[in-house]
Amino acid sequence: MMKWRIVLFAIGWGLVSVGLQAGAWPQFRGPTGEGIAEAKDLPIKWGEGRNIAWKTAVPGEGWSSPVISDGSVFLTSAIEEGPLLSYRLLRFDTATGNLHWEVEIFRQDPTKKARIHRKNSHASPTPILESGRIYTHFGHQGTACLNREGEVIWQNRSFDYNPVHGSGGSPVIVDNALIFSCDGAEDPFVAALNKQTGEVLWKTPRRSGASRTFSFSTPLVIDVQGQKQVISPGSDLVAAYDPNTGDEIWRVQYRGYSVVPRPVYGHGLVFISTGFDRATAMAIRPNGQGDVTDTHVAWKTSRSVPKTPSMLLVEDKLYMISNSGMASCRDAKTGKLHWQKRLEGNFSASPIYVDGKIYALNEMGTGIVLRASTDFEVIARNPLNERTLASYAVLDNALFIRSTDHLYRIQKDR
Repeated sequence: MMKWRIVLFAIGWGLVSVGLQAGAWPQFRGPTGEGIAEAKDLPIKWGEGRNIAWKTAVPGEGWSSPVISDGSVFLTSAIEEGPLLSYRLLRFDTATGNLHWEVEIFRQDPTKKARIHRKNSHASPTPILESGRIYTHFGHQGTACLNREGEVIWQNRSFDYNPVHGSGGSPVIVDNALIFSCDGAEDPFVAALNKQTGEVLWKTPRRSGASRTFSFSTPLVIDVQGQKQVISPGSDLVAAYDPNTGDEIWRVQYRGYSVVPRPVYGHGLVFISTGFDRATAMAIRPNGQGDVTDTHVAWKTSRSVPKTPSMLLVEDKLYMISNSGMASCRDAKTGKLHWQKRLEGNFSASPIYVDGKIYALNEMGTGIVLRASTDFEVIARNPLNERTLASYAVLDNALFIRSTDHLYRIQKDR
């Protein structure tokens, strides 16, 4: 594997500390991993010549979402170099959009080539920022940790599996563990690495009996009566794992594969989607032990449930946007439907909640702003006219959007 770094601007310039200041966006779906932002004064309308602070080219291809801290925006990207791919971490300046450097982390192992889905990429998992460190994950290609100068601290390429359609799920940090799912073509499992060294802490097989074992979900960490649980949906089951040991705490079984949405949690309920072919939304009480399929599912529905976008929980309202653009609002505790309306386009990105509003993003780059309410109201539609599958990031009073070729900072004109 070839290691190198390109400094594109100031010679000797180093990455500033990622100490995660207030308002940082350190992982997929933000600080809590559930799409909730504390920002104020975000624009509700933008487009060519309006409320776009900057637009900068992104080299290579990837659908990882932006993560942000201390004046830096990070993305991963895969760049073709002959028959192989160079897997890289990119660092942009939040104020100017300048690309300060890019680091090659892996060069594709020819024995690990995988065909990807047209809606996937070779750089889809989103990095995680923690004080002084950046964790990058490329599924079956490997996982790595970098320091604040962009130098590789450790790498782990020990998990050899066929991901089917490429990799997608992002990791999560729990205490000293970096945890992610590896739901490939056969023998799916969930694994934890020591975040300091990259060594394997545990590896837990998924025993679901699924005929199609591949899935792409990102785990969510919750606390249940003082016990941390890692909630990880996969094919034909969702399970809670002990982050220290990898032991399964409870499971709920269903019929579904290629599961993508990240869970959300509130009101003593975990909300998940069961994926393809027909998605079912489930609200699960996470205080059980063993197989709780028949005892701990509070409610479920198969009506216009997302297969790709994650859900959004705001107070006692659960918002969902299906892949085909059917948006709905339900009572989170009971599942009662408040409204269901069709939005423009198809959707892959996960929505976020900011200051009384829901920001959605369709696959053609149109940002749709809704009122967060039990009454349906579209506030604005904002086309960028670029394919967009990555999810929003937020910092202070700005939105960040990754499209096929660009990274945008959306902010009110001053």
